[in-house]
Amino acid sequence: MNLTRYEQETVVNYNAGEKGATLYTRDKTVIRKRDALVAGFHDIYRQTEQDGVSKTYDFPKSFISYRKPRAVSAEQRSRQEREWYR
Repeated sequence: MNLTRYEQETVVNYNAGEKGATLYTRDKTVIRKRDALVAGFHDIYRQTEQDGVSKTYDFPKSFISYRKPRAVSAEQRSRQEREWYR
């Protein structure tokens, strides 16, 4: 089944009361990368569900990170903002 780009969603879910996080995705690129992590680090990453177009994975929420943006010029920042809000 071919999904539109819009339908190829990825959702990460976690809360303050648990140590684990869940990632649900319908994006083939994300699935390929997560499958590689499951194969290489099966003691950390686990695939928990699968259907015809999506997979769900569990992993430690400590592996989620938030990063500062790289230093970019004003022109690059303006272009990124225009692309973001399309």
